[in-house]
Amino acid sequence: MSESQEESFISHLIELRDRLLRSLVAIAVVLGVLCFYPGPGQIYDFLAAPLTAALPEGTKMVAIGVITPFMVPLKVTGMVAFVLALPFVLYQAWAFIAPGLYDHEKRLGIPLIISSTLLFLLGMSFCYFFVFGQVFQFINSFAPKSITPAPDIEAYLSFVMTMFLAFGIAFEVPVALVVLVKLGVVTVEKLKEWRSYFIVGAFIVAAVVTPPDVVSQLALAIPMCLLYELGILASRLVSRPAKRNGVDGVASDAGNLSE
Repeated sequence: MSESQEESFISHLIELRDRLLRSLVAIAVVLGVLCFYPGPGQIYDFLAAPLTAALPEGTKMVAIGVITPFMVPLKVTGMVAFVLALPFVLYQAWAFIAPGLYDHEKRLGIPLIISSTLLFLLGMSFCYFFVFGQVFQFINSFAPKSITPAPDIEAYLSFVMTMFLAFGIAFEVPVALVVLVKLGVVTVEKLKEWRSYFIVGAFIVAAVVTPPDVVSQLALAIPMCLLYELGILASRLVSRPAKRNGVDGVASDAGNLSE
């Protein structure tokens, strides 16, 4: 490695460090604000509302560990802080890789950051406001009358984070398809051909990452299939300019040859 290459590599590492630090500082600032208002306890109560609404009247969740009542709400607040700071974190990642991209790839940056953030939040919101209520009601309907459900708050947090991550990533399907088509990895026609395989894969993924009940599996698999169709439509829209440019380029080359 030459001296210039070594200096360039070190400068990239320094830039990566700086952008990681900026992202961590942004998350820490949001976390600090949330700890003061509304507070970790209120945030956890909001997160636990779908489960507590499905439990028998007067039933509360339990905390088995000694420091669990302190750590679990703090972890929830950290998760919320990361989600709120996600646009800034994604922008830092984009700003790091953008100098190595072509101009037509750079133009996708801001739209991708906005759309991916909105879709991730939409997936989490769909999971919280629709899926959780249906799943908890379905599960509690099978509980024997001789027992009183009292879920542990740490186990509930683990379940919630897994579900949020699954639905958030699943709702990124349109963004992934647009990027693959724009980069020329696949074509819209190929995506149409793979539709049936994706449907099967969506139901397999839903069966693996969600609880073993039909409600949550359908609630994840069906939106994934609909978002796949949305991704095909969006991919068709972003691929049209490239096709027109390609036709224009062929026509101009033909004109130059004829001259």
